[in-house]
Amino acid sequence: MESGGPARPHVLLLASDVLFSHFFPESALARLSEVAEWSRYAEREDSPQLRAEIAQADVLMTTWHSPFLRIEMLGKRPRVRLIAHCGGEVKSRIEEAIFDQITVTNAAEPMAAPVAEMAFAMMLALVRRLPDYATEMRAGVVKTNEYVSCGETVRGRKLGVIGFGRIGRAFARLIEPLGAELFVNDPCCSAETVGAHKGKLLGLDGVVSSCSVIVLAAGLTPETRNLLDKRRLALMPDGAYLVNVARGGLIEMDALLSELRSGRIKAALDVTDPLEPLPPDHELRRLPNALLTPHIAGGGIELRRAIGAVAIEEVVRFCKGEAQENVVTRWMLATMT
Repeated sequence: MESGGPARPHVLLLASDVLFSHFFPESALARLSEVAEWSRYAEREDSPQLRAEIAQADVLMTTWHSPFLRIEMLGKRPRVRLIAHCGGEVKSRIEEAIFDQITVTNAAEPMAAPVAEMAFAMMLALVRRLPDYATEMRAGVVKTNEYVSCGETVRGRKLGVIGFGRIGRAFARLIEPLGAELFVNDPCCSAETVGAHKGKLLGLDGVVSSCSVIVLAAGLTPETRNLLDKRRLALMPDGAYLVNVARGGLIEMDALLSELRSGRIKAALDVTDPLEPLPPDHELRRLPNALLTPHIAGGGIELRRAIGAVAIEEVVRFCKGEAQENVVTRWMLATMT
């Protein structure tokens, strides 16, 4: 622990041993030590020790392994005035009542580009049939230039993006040079915003039925759970591709399995629901038209360090009496995972 004068704010880092090293390298801790004293609580559950440490803290920094924070844990007259979360999703980590009393910030911006990059890579892998060709090469299949493919390019396709927040907009920037038509569905987004990204706003059924590539980038809320159910999945054109880098719960799993078994569509999934990580014996792992990754779209060490740096800068601003830049309000929770 770094220490300073008695007037300096005290910051409590709620981070397991693994995530502490991921989010807070030496340079980040040095930056934090410029403005505050800090200590760390490494356990993942509530305890009397945690509550005693919270009572002495002006700022809490939370991570993916932090205990779920409830208002009662902060005491009757909370000393904590800022909770800076290392990540974008706060809804399942902090009780809603806390948002009425304490300033809460997140660090979602660094995640947008890497997750959009994964969606882009998955799209290209499916359209260019990379898993199929790799399997054939390993199996010794020989193809000469007498073989010619059809439809293995993004140019000229209609691409649909469901959810046009940071990730959806970052994906739109990546695909712009490819010469595809972009269609977007997001009830919280204006046609002007979509138009600024060279896209067209369209109803959900319209996007699903007219686009040969669908990318899911929406938050998971009660309204969006099973957004792609049996009826909507059936609307997808034959041979269409479905990419999910958002939340597994956006797709009804049984309906997706049925479509994949039929071979009518292909899917690339970084997330699954209700089981994640996906069990070793799950049927999805055996389907040849399912490309799976283990929820790593936003999992690189460089990204975690960038997230930690954003969160620390929020703490720096707090300690200097400056306004926070990434405040999450209670009304924002309705559209967040």
